[in-house]
Amino acid sequence: MVHLIQCCMRLSIKGRPNSQSMYIIKSTYENGASSSKVVKKLGTMKELKIAHDDPIAWGKSQVELLNTEYYKGDISVIFSQTKKIDDDFQNSFSGGYLFLQKIYNELDIGGICEQISTKHKFEFDLNQILSRLVFSRILFPASKHATLELSKKFFEQPKFELQHIYRALEIITKETDYIQSRLYANSLNICKRSTGILYFDCTNYFFEIEEADDFRKYGYSKEHRPNPIVQMGLFMDADGIPLAFCMFAGNESEQLQLQPLEKKILADFNLAKIIVCTDAGLSSLANRKFNNAPNRGFITTQSVKKLVGHLKDWALDPKGWSISGCEKTYNISEATDKETVFYKERWINENKFSQRLIVTFSLKYKEYNRKIRDAQIERAKKAMTSGKAETVNQNNHKRFIKKTSVTQDGELASKTFYEIDQNTIAEEEKYDGFYGTCTNISDGVAEIIKVNQRRWEIEECFRIMKSEFKARPVFLKREDRIRAHFMTCFLALVLYRLLEKRLDNKFTYHQIIDGLREMNFTRLPKEGYIPSYTRTDLTNALHEKFGFRTDTQIITQSTLKKIIQSTT
Repeated sequence: MVHLIQCCMRLSIKGRPNSQSMYIIKSTYENGASSSKVVKKLGTMKELKIAHDDPIAWGKSQVELLNTEYYKGDISVIFSQTKKIDDDFQNSFSGGYLFLQKIYNELDIGGICEQISTKHKFEFDLNQILSRLVFSRILFPASKHATLELSKKFFEQPKFELQHIYRALEIITKETDYIQSRLYANSLNICKRSTGILYFDCTNYFFEIEEADDFRKYGYSKEHRPNPIVQMGLFMDADGIPLAFCMFAGNESEQLQLQPLEKKILADFNLAKIIVCTDAGLSSLANRKFNNAPNRGFITTQSVKKLVGHLKDWALDPKGWSISGCEKTYNISEATDKETVFYKERWINENKFSQRLIVTFSLKYKEYNRKIRDAQIERAKKAMTSGKAETVNQNNHKRFIKKTSVTQDGELASKTFYEIDQNTIAEEEKYDGFYGTCTNISDGVAEIIKVNQRRWEIEECFRIMKSEFKARPVFLKREDRIRAHFMTCFLALVLYRLLEKRLDNKFTYHQIIDGLREMNFTRLPKEGYIPSYTRTDLTNALHEKFGFRTDTQIITQSTLKKIIQSTT
């Protein structure tokens, strides 16, 4: 048995036209029956018009005060310990998607889907499918089949079938370029995009298959897996918001992807001037020359260790260093302040190409380099004792292991010996604290360093897609569906970054994504939904920024309907 009582105050004006009075009425709804009674008379309309410029507005303010006093919308419920819940009654819902849906519709992705639907003339609702693929990728990433079931956790139930999802993936792939260009144009309506500086990087995603095909190829895996991979190139703006992406086969060179995607951005996005920031692995001479053009520039990392002899000697020389804003030169061997960043710069000309080389040094970065290497040395020692000292690459901790197979007399030893290679350690120590950058722009050193230091954000984009959005391993087989899968991952990343920005970058991606995932609600039959999540600084910020609240003790069905309408 359920006993339900709901109460609220309302304003009422009664009486004949010439003798009306204003009252506050308390309305009560109890188990299907309603009643009302006067709780306060505010006065005659004649008296109130003399005392107040707007008697009705004043009266409503009094109602609001009383509603606050009487706990507006209180609902008392008694649940039976013996009555079973109804069969197939969905009791729990996920509401975190409402904030994502608000941004999704501000970007008018529904309008993009409508244009695509008109062009291809299919029957299913592309917008609903795409939105569910994107929201689910953030909140509970899973296979396409599981996504269909999981999207039933939303307040708005899906009205499509699995076959429609796969058909939609094929359409999404055909319209990838159109979606990206329209998405960028629409984003300008809701926020400022800092496209003067663009960051470019690549990563790859593995497939748990044994045989490669025309798209899923064997190549160098960032995660050191033996599986076939596909690769993604990503451009990000200076605010950390993805701008455009491309997919390419696992055996193709990363360096060859920058120019085609950049040309597409310049053509489709109408960008007047850009400076492209990359890591050393993507900054081939051809890519630097490509961006050594009017209204284009480049900033890229440069390994000090890989500089030619005379430049390496110049970079490592402790004399002749500067500090921004000071004309004096310094000897870094005498440095004591960990926070000070010293620099040297010069123009260099190699392979008939002129560029500016900037080298920085700080004791803090030197300390960081040594801390990382010390941890790797400890791992190398453990590898020796466990008998797993083989297989080495330049960044693997096993590079510090020295293998000896001959005696001191040069004869073949009966046993292979392993030890820590002190020469390798000493060679690497020479470069501790040094960091190189090449560019063709003439901005101040401090500004260039600041731009280059923000490359971590594009690396974080890939980390979010792989860890939080579970973009890999990929279980799709057809190339067009695989490409569409990453389109939905890209859209999910754009939505997440815009949400992060709207929250003034005050929360980590773990806090935001976990917080959205935990925003669950329990349905109260016929009446509404009870929040079953913990109210936090994050949920407070979400409600403040988006203009609706889901953190009242109960949300009536009519209130929820209004909330949903405000997000669509």
